[in-house]
Amino acid sequence: MSKFDQAKMLLKVKKIQKELGKMTINIEKGDGAVKIEINGEQKIKKIKLDPTKIDLDDVEQLEIWLQDAVREAITESQKIAAKEMQPMMGALSSLGL
Repeated sequence: MSKFDQAKMLLKVKKIQKELGKMTINIEKGDGAVKIEINGEQKIKKIKLDPTKIDLDDVEQLEIWLQDAVREAITESQKIAAKEMQPMMGALSSLGL
């Protein structure tokens, strides 16, 4: 692969990464008690808690909802990133990336 082709490929990858950064994935747990907003780069943008749906006497349940929401948000973000990057993977491996 020529240097020009490599540069084109890297520009495409950067473009996809930029697009992933603009994507938003929203996950809710506990009937909306916990809401997570994450982008396609696996960066959490917001965590919102609805105090009307949270029992402060059951903090363990809140912790479970938070863990589940974060885990699901990251997993969904990774799936989207993998799907977007799939066409580039063969070419990137020839670049040693």
